[in-house]
Amino acid sequence: MIMGNFQMLGHRINSIEGVWSDDNFPMSQAVVEPDGRRVHLTGQVAWTKDCEIVGQGNAEKQTCAAINNIEKVLAGLGGTIADVVSTTMYYVRDNDLDAIQEVRRARFATDAGPAVTGVRVSSLVDPGLLVELTVIAVIPYDRFQVPLS
Repeated sequence: MIMGNFQMLGHRINSIEGVWSDDNFPMSQAVVEPDGRRVHLTGQVAWTKDCEIVGQGNAEKQTCAAINNIEKVLAGLGGTIADVVSTTMYYVRDNDLDAIQEVRRARFATDAGPAVTGVRVSSLVDPGLLVELTVIAVIPYDRFQVPLS
């Protein structure tokens, strides 16, 4: 279906006059949700399946591990990181923000990044965790699958 000047397959918007934008960063000012199954993921952190912290004290390694967990959950549903339409990023230390953002630049497509919110918090559920990412993804109907138990 065509509506206005874009297809309702999903559209990421960054060119709103008078609103800041960063064309070199994987984020969008707005994302019109594409057709598909909306999936809300629990906040992902740098835990292994045994709840051991990956990258103790290292926000870059923890961000990579959290994104790896996101990718595993999405893959189990037939999705990919490209299906993420919104991200909320919680981080503990201001001086880690650049490292966290560099990982995001490496893992999310610059021209198709999700809507993003960053929130500095005093701590996370485990005192050794430095970053947590909560995402919403929309997996196209033709790829969506219910994971086997």
